[in-house]
Amino acid sequence: MSEQYRLQSLNIGRPVLLQGHSKEVMSGFGKVPTEERIYLSAVNLEGDGQGDTVNHGGVDKAVCVYCYEHYPYWEKRLNRKFPPGAFGENVTLEGLTEEDVRIGDIFEWGEAVVQVSQPRQPCYKIGVYHQLPEFTAYVEQTGYTGFYFRVLKPGFVSKRDGLTRLEKDSLGVSIAYANQVKYRNKSDLNGIRKVLEVPALSDSWRATFNKRLAKLAEGQADQNR
Repeated sequence: MSEQYRLQSLNIGRPVLLQGHSKEVMSGFGKVPTEERIYLSAVNLEGDGQGDTVNHGGVDKAVCVYCYEHYPYWEKRLNRKFPPGAFGENVTLEGLTEEDVRIGDIFEWGEAVVQVSQPRQPCYKIGVYHQLPEFTAYVEQTGYTGFYFRVLKPGFVSKRDGLTRLEKDSLGVSIAYANQVKYRNKSDLNGIRKVLEVPALSDSWRATFNKRLAKLAEGQADQNR
């Protein structure tokens, strides 16, 4: 039986110059909600953009998703109100968290079909945008990162469509698990290999974990000499 989830908000925005940093920083972080039906291509939503197209956006990171359930936590911890899109996400999603979502899960969204590709890796711009430099570290520490979709089938989407999970990846590697291996259990060889086994893992995370695996293997070899 398919599982359906509600979108609290659908958010888009073009890159703008962020204030409060020592150098000029262009970012698409400041996204605003839209009720319109918009086209989702293989690389992004119509009307949306990224300031750094090397590290953001593209085929593996076409749509950024953040979990609405985390908003109360951040509002209480930081004593401020966060509007939808405050974490630079395109989709503010209800009913799913990093524990519930697996890399490789497939969802239907309006006319489109999307697949979970990797956790969202928070960069320094979240701190610049909110004028709280330590915010990036907070997101990593909590594991409240959100995640990305790649697009398997382009099409028109809207907030009203919601998401329907069509398929759970059989290997069961959750976003939360991948975050644990990435940020906390950095020397967990079995954990790294488990994440790498997922065919749907994004190219950038695959490269990072392969590099870490090679470095750890080299270290073990040195110890055995």
